[in-house]
Amino acid sequence: MQEIIENIIYNTSYFSLYGLTFIYFLFLYFTVAPMFLVICKQLNKRGLLHKIIDKKVKRKQLNFEIKHSLQSIFVFGFSVLPIIYLIRIDKITLLPNTFFNVVLAVVVLTLWNEVHFFIVHRIMHLPFFMKRVHFVHHQSRIPTVWSVYSFHWFEALLLSTVPLIIMLFVPFSIVGVFLYPLASVLLNYAGHCNYRFGDGYGNSWRLFGTHHNEHHSKGRANYGFASNALDKFYNCYIKRH
Repeated sequence: MQEIIENIIYNTSYFSLYGLTFIYFLFLYFTVAPMFLVICKQLNKRGLLHKIIDKKVKRKQLNFEIKHSLQSIFVFGFSVLPIIYLIRIDKITLLPNTFFNVVLAVVVLTLWNEVHFFIVHRIMHLPFFMKRVHFVHHQSRIPTVWSVYSFHWFEALLLSTVPLIIMLFVPFSIVGVFLYPLASVLLNYAGHCNYRFGDGYGNSWRLFGTHHNEHHSKGRANYGFASNALDKFYNCYIKRH
């Protein structure tokens, strides 16, 4: 396994690396998304999840989301290239792919993503970027699993730099870096699926899934990714009543 990984890192062409990354994100979007939605619907029937906005999403919105998500996936494909280049010239150090290192990489990258996303998202809500860039994502007034990658290409480019920035300073397992987008998109689906855990009242974990949904419906505040910690710290959190 280690030999296969090293061969991919050091011997695979950049064109092939782009193709593999593009296919990976296509898989996360077109395979994991419908599976996630089916699970949500089944849990909803059992009373474990509750619909947040009980309105049917128009086909026009879904087509818009898929179109722009494909555009974002095209951009995401390039995200692996600078990472591999910097690994090849010894500017990025990799840790052994032990179980501990893999789990640690996924956890640290997920936590770093909360900070990275919050910063980018706040910037996107400045009038200049909101009008010209971030308006694309806000076309999904009722978020769906298909809206997770529905961005303007420039926003997709900024969001794709999560691993690259931190890997310049912190070594990771490359397998952990590979698994991070899966963990990220699952949290992303939870925030966009339009379902909440439990009845959604109060301040407990049962509210999970409502924070980003509130942001889509109101168009302000709740800038965090999966957590509302930074929103509360910077006093830009809308509590659901």
